[in-house]
Amino acid sequence: MGFFSKLVEGLSKTRDNIVSGIDSVFSGFSEIDDDFYEELEEILIMGDVGVKTTQMILDSLKEKVKENHIKKPDECKALLIESIKEQMDLGENSYEFENRKSVVLVIGVNGVGKTTSVGKLAGQFTSQGKKVVMAAADTFRAAAIEQLTEWAHRTGSDIIAQSEGSDPAAVIYDAVSAAKARKADILLCDTAGRLHNKKNLMEELRKIDRIIEKEYSDAYRENFIVLDGTTGQNALSQLKEFKDVTNVTGIILTKMDGTAKGGIAVAIQAEYGIPVKYIGVGEQVNDLQKFDSDEFVNALFQVNPPEEQE
Repeated sequence: MGFFSKLVEGLSKTRDNIVSGIDSVFSGFSEIDDDFYEELEEILIMGDVGVKTTQMILDSLKEKVKENHIKKPDECKALLIESIKEQMDLGENSYEFENRKSVVLVIGVNGVGKTTSVGKLAGQFTSQGKKVVMAAADTFRAAAIEQLTEWAHRTGSDIIAQSEGSDPAAVIYDAVSAAKARKADILLCDTAGRLHNKKNLMEELRKIDRIIEKEYSDAYRENFIVLDGTTGQNALSQLKEFKDVTNVTGIILTKMDGTAKGGIAVAIQAEYGIPVKYIGVGEQVNDLQKFDSDEFVNALFQVNPPEEQE
């Protein structure tokens, strides 16, 4: 099964939550009036698209309806899809770090799939022939260190780890030294996610930042936050909190299969202007794929499936 088909399948609960509601509004109204827009607004907000983003989508839709002299509700579904795509459009989603010597810091609260995401990325990069070093800097959970070690074995990556409770910044220091000595293409750093203790987290991330700046200043930097798609609007507040602490350059959206809250992907890109870099719709290494907002909206509304690549 190609990734687009997996995406279509994975978004089925979100589709039931949003698209079926939208379809019933289109078929249930005979004219485009305030009630029609109000119904659409309610469905989008309930679908975790968010109040602000919903407003922007509907403003754009109203404009298009006016410009195109549309009178019938069922004629404006394509315009709604277009408006959603426009709000999500952040231009070309750059993956420059893949082609340069780089450090990718992976942050996010515990339980969102951080360590698994690091492992899956390592698997993808090593299969492309890249030399990958992983840093197990989530030293607060023995399970995270064990899990990352397992991923290192599975993917043929190198891992730098210390015992549980050791200083995360010391792990990063060792990992940077190893990445330089072994001429690694990509250094992937797993970190602890303790938002409830924001002051400590800030200090920790600052310390890690200083080490990378000082010891590995020529490496290209990315800070990816992992957000769990099943948490809906809660994911937005996590993003906001981490954004206050560090420069977030990209988002990995996990567990998108089996959630009705997939509308959150629209809200994230539209409201924060931070690109979703990867989207996860399953357990396998290749179930974490680069995110394409047009493809996402097409899969959600089941329009224009691409030719499935072999």
